[in-house]
Amino acid sequence: MIGALEAPARRGTVLVVDDEEGVRASYRVMLEDEYTVLEAEDGAQALEALQAHEVDLVMLDQRMPGAPGIEVLSRIKAADPAVVVVIATAVREVRTAVEALKRGAYDYITKPFDVEDIELLVRRALDKRNLEREVLYLRSTIPQGFDAMIGRHPEMVRIYQLIAQIAPTAATVLVAGESGTGKELVARAIHTQSPRSAKPFVAVNVAALPDTLVESELFGHEKGAFTGAVARKLGKFELAHGGTLFLDEIGSLRPDLQAKLLRALQQREIERLGGSRTVPVDVRVIAATNVNLRQAVRDRAFREDLYYRLNVVPVTVPPLRDRREDVPLLVEHFVRKYAREFNRDVRGVSAGALEVLQRYDWPGNVREMENIIQRAVVLAGGPVLRLQDLPLDLAMPETGARLDEGTGLPLREAREQFERQYVLRVLEKVGWNQSRAARLLGLHRNTLLARLAAWGLRRPNGGEDERATTSLG
Repeated sequence: MIGALEAPARRGTVLVVDDEEGVRASYRVMLEDEYTVLEAEDGAQALEALQAHEVDLVMLDQRMPGAPGIEVLSRIKAADPAVVVVIATAVREVRTAVEALKRGAYDYITKPFDVEDIELLVRRALDKRNLEREVLYLRSTIPQGFDAMIGRHPEMVRIYQLIAQIAPTAATVLVAGESGTGKELVARAIHTQSPRSAKPFVAVNVAALPDTLVESELFGHEKGAFTGAVARKLGKFELAHGGTLFLDEIGSLRPDLQAKLLRALQQREIERLGGSRTVPVDVRVIAATNVNLRQAVRDRAFREDLYYRLNVVPVTVPPLRDRREDVPLLVEHFVRKYAREFNRDVRGVSAGALEVLQRYDWPGNVREMENIIQRAVVLAGGPVLRLQDLPLDLAMPETGARLDEGTGLPLREAREQFERQYVLRVLEKVGWNQSRAARLLGLHRNTLLARLAAWGLRRPNGGEDERATTSLG
């Protein structure tokens, strides 16, 4: 039999596949207040339900009449690869669990079920489903070539639209933004969307080159141009011929080379160091800066004519602290990336850890986040990144910043910072069961609730004494 409760689908649709009516009834009692619950007695009915309804999560029993759950799992994923499937087993069998995960199961549970475990598992699984849908939607609204750029903040959407407009043209672009915001990703997206996409994209960080080598690296040199120049060398302009040249940290370019760069942009030709003839080049230049070039012009540290030649189309990338709503998406991206790269079973981030990540100011922007998530994935003790997996200075940024300035932090404020993080860690340890946390902390439950309210901390997903994590995969 296949049936659906009349309750509205507030948070998603769960399909329960089990041949025992008592088990299905248990699921109904646990889930019907928040979810639409469908039922099926075996794999065949489950596939029928998937064709007739939009299903978000399948709770699939392993031992049923007909095909076992592990076989039905493969058919479900073939019919709808996006649906989340959890395998239920009466006996914990490592072999079955491993095989289920290999075939695409999100997780597995063993009978008998604990109500809180089921509620948490369903919530995590549907959070995963919703996050994947959101990512797919964002990707569908963004042209090809933006795969590496992540964000839904209005400023990021504006950048996507601007890139789509300017990419087909040959206009010079100046990308501004703090270090680590992803300026090179913007340049690569412009190149990928442009008619030059089949030609080279050559990136060079001007500030990373020794002063004595900058001219040779950019414009090349002839044999004998200087000691050690034993052969002709092509510079970045010639290597990028027909394509795009990305000049990062352009504000650090020496004044004499600024004049040579201006000539290359105006005349579309360069002259190698030690050479006597000009070489025509067809290159689109995209420059980037993390300093205020207008101020540099006023300070006579940057040529005004070169500034206007570069600043034909300005693109400003916002710092991460100004688009905090993008933090969960970026965290999800980096967790997936490094879990796959390092072959680590890390699939999510706890609510407490995510709260700290969203509150942090990220002075190093996206690059800093990538490094922190990479380290956390490598050192994680389980499938969920928790507060203890994050650096202490991330959890208490104000303390570190003030100590660096040498001014110190008042003891009262430092104590409150520490207390906040300690309480968060205890809450995570007990799955946000506030009664248990209060007992461990030696506090009355109402005292704990008052402190959480004062800190602006809420129970994850608004549930009562929930044990919640934000699953990312």
